[in-house]
Amino acid sequence: MPFIFSETKAQDYLNPTLPIERRVDDLLRRMTLDEKIGQMMQIDLSVAEKTPEVITEYRVGSVLSGGDSDPRAGNDATSWRNASSMAQRYALMTPLKIPMVYGIDAVHGHSNVVGATIFPHNIGLGCTRDSSLIREAARVTAEEMAATGIRWDFGPMLGVPQNIRWGRTYEGFGETPALAQLGAVEVLGLQGDSLDGPASVLACAKHFLADGGTADGINMGNAEGDEAAIRKIHLAGYITALRYGVGSIMASYSSINGVKMHASKYWLTDVLKKGLGFRGFVVSDWAAVDLLGKNYEDDVQTSVNAGVDMVMLPQRYDDFRRVMRDLVQKNGISLARVDDAVRRILREKFALGLFEHPYPDSALISEVGSPEHRSVARRCMRESMVLLKNKNSILPLSKKAGRIIVAGSQADNLGFQCGGWTISWQGGTGNITVGTTILAGFKEVAPSIRFDYAENGDFPDTAAAYSIVVIGERPYAEGYGDRKDLSLSPNDVELVNKMKRYGHPVVVVIVSGRPLIIDKILDDADAIVAAWLPGTEGEGVADVLFGDYAPHGVLSFSWPKNMSQVGVHEGDPGYAPLFPVGFGITSYK
Repeated sequence: MPFIFSETKAQDYLNPTLPIERRVDDLLRRMTLDEKIGQMMQIDLSVAEKTPEVITEYRVGSVLSGGDSDPRAGNDATSWRNASSMAQRYALMTPLKIPMVYGIDAVHGHSNVVGATIFPHNIGLGCTRDSSLIREAARVTAEEMAATGIRWDFGPMLGVPQNIRWGRTYEGFGETPALAQLGAVEVLGLQGDSLDGPASVLACAKHFLADGGTADGINMGNAEGDEAAIRKIHLAGYITALRYGVGSIMASYSSINGVKMHASKYWLTDVLKKGLGFRGFVVSDWAAVDLLGKNYEDDVQTSVNAGVDMVMLPQRYDDFRRVMRDLVQKNGISLARVDDAVRRILREKFALGLFEHPYPDSALISEVGSPEHRSVARRCMRESMVLLKNKNSILPLSKKAGRIIVAGSQADNLGFQCGGWTISWQGGTGNITVGTTILAGFKEVAPSIRFDYAENGDFPDTAAAYSIVVIGERPYAEGYGDRKDLSLSPNDVELVNKMKRYGHPVVVVIVSGRPLIIDKILDDADAIVAAWLPGTEGEGVADVLFGDYAPHGVLSFSWPKNMSQVGVHEGDPGYAPLFPVGFGITSYK
């Protein structure tokens, strides 16, 4: 017997004791086309704060914060909680009271929020080879996100970077499919044992598919190759994430063999949804639908029919509703396709428990940046470090050394050691948040030593037991980090040489988002440590250098001798890097 909707029928979708699919069926039957279109919209916080009534009027289903989109009231955890709660209030003013879900790039901790715990970027976590530690870091991230009312993380990033020129290399767990599969364990940490727990958040595996395989490592570029190779390298991490129950997936800006992923029905629908059985929803990247190269209506039609369920607008809410109405009316997009997209979105909202608990638990706010959370980040830091060279067993350094001189732009700069996607999209310099610099960590771990610091290496008195030089890259994100030449800067090379001329052993710590070409310092450095982008807990570097913990990390990427070796991987002809993937000195014996 067909279902006959009646206003007097019990509102099953509001009954938490009923199965999720029954609740979704009931809610879908009650929704108008505009309400369905609204669920497919995601607007930026800047829009929501300026004109919050848009959320109610357009039935907006999701809000996000881009990398530089912070609450106007401030960037502390309480301001974030208030901003998300404001958006939720306007969502719940709609007739059906469908809660919105808030998304953010918490890619190494809740990293937009001042005072949150910032973990090493994924390139470092991949060096730990420790799935339980990666899962624990994701759990901490989820707890700090949930405290601010943000229940959707645009992570983990499961790209497999094949060319370290790419500015997003550090967001990947490594250059092999196995390391992407290791990173997929973040899904378990973020979503928890039960997605509707008060401190669980929806994971979003990204960027589907082959974002790390573009020619020459160009951001938003084109990955070329036969399907078997694409699947072998780039699909494995997603298959593992699906097995772990990931609830959302973000499409990539990039293309495969000339077809943009946001326009690829084959990969988004035929492979991901039908072939792999993905039951969650696909979200676009930031304004990515606009980049398909046609007029906006054609772009929306192409992407939604390809399999995009929610569109990160992030401002074009009026345009989107208008073209969606027109497309459905003339069957450019079928109502069945709209219902499928909305069903997928609602399914995850019910699973998150948003209908029962749309607002954050106020008690969680004290967990943001807590000592317990920071201790996890410190462990991640020390286990991610890779010892590349240790001539004459100079490491560990003695805590009885009377004086150590420290130089380099990365030694006492919290923003530099955190890298991109920290407080702002491109990252920053100086004390951008709460944390411990690498130099401050030295002083904490070895308090009996006199540490003298000069960024440029000029010391009136050069007598010391050792020199430590902390050098590397300045923060960047996405395409701004694409580089043709990965050589150390001439200033960094000269600084290491200067410190060597002082006549005592030199330890070089490299802070970077990828392996760099270090041939010009190899002879001058007695020890070399890759610290990657360690996050806020700089004490972890000292923990290893001064021997409280043995080095643990092994390379998640091959370390090339020169630029001609970039993009050459284990098993390829001519594979002879300076250090192969998996290399690391893991003992001081």
